[in-house]
Amino acid sequence: MSSRSFQWPDWLVRRDGPLSRESRLSAGPCGLGMVPARLVPTATTGSVCGFCSVGCGLRIHIRDGEPVNLTPDPSYPVNQGMACPKGWEALTPLRAPDRATCPLLRNPETHRFEPVDWSVALAVFTSRFKALMEKHGPESVAVLSTGQICTEEMAFLGALFKFGMGGLHADSNTRQCMATSVVAYKQAFGFDAPPYTFADLEESDVLVFIGANPCIAHPILWQRVMRNPNRPEIVVVDPRTTETALCATQHLALRPKTDLILLYGLACWLIEQGAHRPDFIRAHTSGFEAFAEFVRDFSVARVARETGLRPAQIERCARAIARGRAVGFWWTMGVNQGHQATRTAEAVINLALMTGNIGRPGTGANSITGQCNAMGSRLFANFTSLPAGRDYLNREDREDVARLLNIPLHRIPDRPSLAYDQILDAIDAGAIKGLWVVGTNPVHSWIGRDRWAALLEKLEFLVVQDMYATTETARHAHLLLPAAGWGEKDGTFINSERRIGLVRKVSRAPGRALPDFRIFQLVAEAWGCAEWFRDWSSPEAVFHILRRLSAGRPCDFSGVTGYRMLERCGGVQWPWPESETRSRGEEAAMEILAGPCRERRLFSDGRFFTPDGRARFWFEAPDLPPDRPDDRYPMVLLTGRGTSAQWHTNTRTGKSEVLRQLYPQKAYVEVNPLDAARLGLRSGERVEVSSRHAAVDAVAFVTPGVQPGQVFMPMHYGETNRLTVPAFDPLSRQPAYKHTAVRLRRATGGGNGKEAS
Repeated sequence: MSSRSFQWPDWLVRRDGPLSRESRLSAGPCGLGMVPARLVPTATTGSVCGFCSVGCGLRIHIRDGEPVNLTPDPSYPVNQGMACPKGWEALTPLRAPDRATCPLLRNPETHRFEPVDWSVALAVFTSRFKALMEKHGPESVAVLSTGQICTEEMAFLGALFKFGMGGLHADSNTRQCMATSVVAYKQAFGFDAPPYTFADLEESDVLVFIGANPCIAHPILWQRVMRNPNRPEIVVVDPRTTETALCATQHLALRPKTDLILLYGLACWLIEQGAHRPDFIRAHTSGFEAFAEFVRDFSVARVARETGLRPAQIERCARAIARGRAVGFWWTMGVNQGHQATRTAEAVINLALMTGNIGRPGTGANSITGQCNAMGSRLFANFTSLPAGRDYLNREDREDVARLLNIPLHRIPDRPSLAYDQILDAIDAGAIKGLWVVGTNPVHSWIGRDRWAALLEKLEFLVVQDMYATTETARHAHLLLPAAGWGEKDGTFINSERRIGLVRKVSRAPGRALPDFRIFQLVAEAWGCAEWFRDWSSPEAVFHILRRLSAGRPCDFSGVTGYRMLERCGGVQWPWPESETRSRGEEAAMEILAGPCRERRLFSDGRFFTPDGRARFWFEAPDLPPDRPDDRYPMVLLTGRGTSAQWHTNTRTGKSEVLRQLYPQKAYVEVNPLDAARLGLRSGERVEVSSRHAAVDAVAFVTPGVQPGQVFMPMHYGETNRLTVPAFDPLSRQPAYKHTAVRLRRATGGGNGKEAS
């Protein structure tokens, strides 16, 4: 594919002429598999997909009260009738044979799960957690949650645990994907505020993707790039020759984790050449003079030496940015999951600010979120900050929340939670003895996953709340609470472009499994704190509570009058304050939000969310990765998304026979041909991959897509995070998955169970 606007292939036409737009966009994967009209069931319900942060609109077709299939929604502004393989198979995980259908309690003598009813499960839950808190204090229990349950459920869980149960330490797996961007946006813009709309992908004349592979990770966004009519220059900064890099006009295959050096070097060149925007900088930013002085040391020669790029490559990239009318800077996990991730994200933001590429169509410093509701978690989960970005350390913020929720002020903690890795450290130290895991699988996904074996032994009580009893984490639970999945409950998600989208219940959860929302209601009743949650009677009731909490904040959506507005408008991007709806009237407001202007970006007025309205420049000297190669471990392991058919730990995508056929079932490692020749390896052979604390078996895949001295393994396989060595960005506490020193050799057997020598 090229960077030209997307063209439907010649073979995708009927004999009597081209397909209609709706027919084309309703086609199945690769443009095939349209649902004939006579097979379409009589009822259709719209919903937002529950996999990634793009938040595609889906039409779920229902016959006799049961969902039978789905098609992408051609009217939804995000995906415009397209869906990736995961979206097409979104219903399949609901029918998996290993669904958890009733509460399961581990027998302390046989160590086997035994089914119990909900009354027993809730009694055990409350008695065990209360006993730990009474004996060891309220900080002896913790919660680890997800970015994939509804916003209303996240808000309920955080309020229940911290305000109702009296806990303190809670974090979610959005720490693994988005914590870096949160900190970077807060420091630079004054609030966690991704400024863009997906329409910007179609408006740029220069697109710079840094540590991002949207062809695989966010394929619907890549389709929007392909629709860009401006024939944009596409620059990809990535050590691997990814699918996105193959489509780029420039690929900067730099050494792993030297992206911060490159970004400072680009800033240096742009300033030296006068290709920055002094007028915009003076009017709308602060700290530029110190930043300009700092980057003077990052000459093209130095950057080339330290990144491994040629000087001409660096200058060509800088010239593209300088010439661009509308330059969009996009990044994802390749930036966020690094040892200096926050400063790297801020270096991207610096480039956008200094060139004035923000607040206009096609521009922006744009972090693509990972999970479908990571932003809902960031804003309303009540874990690392109070709702709507308020601060636990700020008494006025605490008083505000207490007033809006009608709860006693003393129930609100006056200090923040430990971060995810710090919670694990506290378990290791014996300070945290009880853990409630909701909708996530950390025994698979957390960096350096082998550490979990020792941590699980130290926990006195582990509760796992999940759709399945078969995840690596659920298998170790003392108590398992069966939860409904996407499609079995109502609520909202907030996607990468700040769009609040509606999730609809189209099927009943199996057996006695319950929506997470209902589980939290039952826990509140069993714990004895239900009086503070009387108004939390339904997901939509909580949505209105969140509207109140958002009012006057940067993420204000108090003007979204309810689920009906979200459904009619194709979701609504925040901010949309009550004043907007009141001044126009609800019907007129919905007409605007459903019309051509419904896609809205931030900062078009040059005003940011800092006290003085100015964006900030942040910078710091680059440092070397903590886990560096040496003679014994001479190669660098890179990790990331494998295929568009895989999602995280394959907990759901692994339930689909269709999706399983689209990716290798065994863990594989990509190896450069030069390294393969040196090691005597061929594609398809078993190899042992060893890091400083573990060794695993994988299948070799010889490809020039990785550079010599580097290997790549997808994150979806359990073997991958046995190798990664725990290291964290000091500002965001996000794990540095992207750089681990390893060695390769032919497998001799038994590698999956042994420590590295």
